[in-house]
Amino acid sequence: MTPPLSDTRARTDASLVRDRLAGSSAWRLREVQWASIATVLFAGGGLAQLSGAPQIVWWGLYLACYVTGGWEPGLAGLRALRDRTLDVDLLMVAAAIGAASIGQVFDGALLIVIFATSGALEAVSTHRTEQSVRSLLDLAPQTATRLTDGGEEIVVAADLAVGDVVLVRPGEHISADGEVVDGTSQANQASITGEPLPVDKLPGDEVFAGTLNGTGALTVRVNRAAADSVIARIVAMVAQASATKSKAHLFIEKVEQRYSLGMVAATLALFTIPLLAGADLQPTLLRAMTFMIVASPCAVVLATMPPLLAAIANAGRHGVLVKSAVVMEHLADGDQVAFDKTGTLTEGSPRVAVVHPVSDVDLTSADLLRLAAAAEYSSEHPIAAAIVTAAREQDLDFPPAQRFVSYPGRGVHAVVNDHAVEVGTPTLLDDDPDGAAGRLAARVQRDGHTAAVVLVDGVAAGVIGLSDRIRPAAAPTVAALSALTGRTPVLLTGDNPDAAGAVATQTGITDVYAGLLPDGKADYVQRLQTTDRRVILIGDGVNDAPAMATAHIGIAMGRSGSDLALQTADAVIVRDDLTTLPCLLALARRARRVVIANLAIAASFIVILVIWDLAGHLPLPLGVAGHEGSTVLVGLNGLRLLRKTAWRSPP
Repeated sequence: MTPPLSDTRARTDASLVRDRLAGSSAWRLREVQWASIATVLFAGGGLAQLSGAPQIVWWGLYLACYVTGGWEPGLAGLRALRDRTLDVDLLMVAAAIGAASIGQVFDGALLIVIFATSGALEAVSTHRTEQSVRSLLDLAPQTATRLTDGGEEIVVAADLAVGDVVLVRPGEHISADGEVVDGTSQANQASITGEPLPVDKLPGDEVFAGTLNGTGALTVRVNRAAADSVIARIVAMVAQASATKSKAHLFIEKVEQRYSLGMVAATLALFTIPLLAGADLQPTLLRAMTFMIVASPCAVVLATMPPLLAAIANAGRHGVLVKSAVVMEHLADGDQVAFDKTGTLTEGSPRVAVVHPVSDVDLTSADLLRLAAAAEYSSEHPIAAAIVTAAREQDLDFPPAQRFVSYPGRGVHAVVNDHAVEVGTPTLLDDDPDGAAGRLAARVQRDGHTAAVVLVDGVAAGVIGLSDRIRPAAAPTVAALSALTGRTPVLLTGDNPDAAGAVATQTGITDVYAGLLPDGKADYVQRLQTTDRRVILIGDGVNDAPAMATAHIGIAMGRSGSDLALQTADAVIVRDDLTTLPCLLALARRARRVVIANLAIAASFIVILVIWDLAGHLPLPLGVAGHEGSTVLVGLNGLRLLRKTAWRSPP
C-alpha cells in the first residue's frame, strides 16, 4: 500500500520515493483491471449476440461481465448498507440483476460497465496525483555539503537542522531553505516563484530548497527544517487540496441517497403489499420488476455522461485534455478566471524588448547590441542567450571576444575589438547612479523590463531592456473570458510588481497580485472563493500546483516542464494555445444545457412509465421499450456536442 502523504512529507531522499514508486502503473490498479475485463466481456457478449451465436454464449459473457465489473461496487454497497447507508452502486447492481432476471441482460451489463469504468477512472486520477505529488520531492537534492569546524561533510538533506551551514557549489540545487551568509551567485527559482530570469543572490538574501544555483558558490545558513521548507509545503498543500476536491460529484450523484431509498422502498412496497392483500406471486413480481426497470436511472446516467464525454472528445480534438466528466461540469460553473504570468500569459523566456544607447555616446542601437552580444556569447545566462538571439535576429555580425570573465551576481567582462566591454546589472552604475545611463535603467525597470547595463572602456554606453514576451493571443483571450464570465480575469504571479503590472496593462487585466510564493497564490484563490466565486486557475509550473489544486478548476499549459502541474491540473491545453480557453468554457456551458435538457427528458419518461405501471397495467415489453427509448434519445442528444459547430468562441 502506498503510504499516506503526511508520512512522506519530510522525506527529501528522492531514492526512497522512487523505490516506493518503482514499477507502479495505473494498469496495476485493481479497479482498472476489473473494469477492463468487464468491458472486454461486454464487448464479446455484444458481438456474439449480433452474430447470432447461441444464447448461452452471449448470456454467459454478459453474466461474466456482471461478476467482474459488479463485485467491487456490490461489496462496497453492502458495506455501506451495514453502516445504514444506501449506496447508489448497490442500487445499480440490483437494477442490473433485476434486468437480467426478466431477460434484459444487455441493459444490466451496460449499466455495470458504465459504473466500473467510472470507478476505474477515479482510481487512476487519484493514483497519478499521488505519484506526481511525491515526485516533487525530487526537486530537492538528496544530500548536502554541511560545513563543520573540521571542514566539510556530506549529509542527507532531510537531516539538516535549523542553524546548520551548507555549501552550495556552482550548478548544484540548493538543499534547504535558508539565508546566504557568504558568496554571490544567481538562483533559478522559477519552480518556486515563477520568475522567468535567475535572481541575484547576495549575503542576507533568502534561498529556497530545490532551486538551481548559478555560477557562483554560496554559503547558506539553514532557517527551516526539511518538513517546513517551501517545497515540502507545496507537497502538503497539493495533497490536501486534491483530497478535498476529490469529494466533488456529478449533479446526479448529489441526490443518489434519496432516489435510491425511494426506489427501493417503492419496489418493495409494490411487491409485498399486493401479496399481503392476496395477489398472485407471478404478476406481482412481474409488476415489481417492471417498476424497477422503468424507474432505474439508466437514462438519467446517460443523460449526464454522453454530453460531457462528447464535450471532452470535442475538446480533445482541438488540443485540450479534460480529465473527467466532473471537470467538464465544473468548467461550466466557473465565473472567475485567474492567470499565472510566466509561461501562461507570456512565453516563459526572456527576449530583448528595447535597446537604449546613451545620447552622448557615439553608438547606435545596433552597435550597442552587437558589442553586448559579443561579450555575452560565452555566457550560459538566460539574459546572455536573449541578447545573442536578438543580435542574430537582426543579422548583426559580432566579432569574437577575448579574455571573457563572468562575475556572479554582477555580469560579464570581455575584450571586443580592443575595447573592454562589460554587460551586467545596474550595480555597474554604482559610481554614478543618477547619470544618463542610471536614468535609462530606472525607466526601463519602471516599464516592467529587466535592465542590462553596457559599459565600453569603463564608460556607460547604454541599457538593454529584456522582458518575457507576451503571447499574441493573451489580450484577445482575456477579453473573451471577461465577456463570457462577466468578470475580468485576475493575475497571480511570483514576479515583481513592475513586470506584473506591465503584462496586466497590455492584456487588459486590472487586478494584479505580485510577489507571491506558491502558498500565497493558493491563499488568494481561497480568498476569491470566499466571495462565492468559482475560480479557474491557469498556470504552468510547480509553483502554480497548490493554487490549481485549491481552485474550482486548474488548467495547465501543455508545454509546462512540470509533471506536478500537469498531473494536478484538471485540464491541460496540450497545444499551448490560449485561444482554446474561451472555446472550452463555452463548450462546457453548452454541455450543461444539454445535460439539463436530457435530465428533463429522462425524468419525464420515468415519471410517465412509473405512473402507468402503478395506476394501470404497463406491459413489460412496452415498459422496456420506453425505458430503452429514453436512454437512446438522451444518448443521441448528448452526442450532438461532437459536431464541429459545438466548438466555437463566444461572441
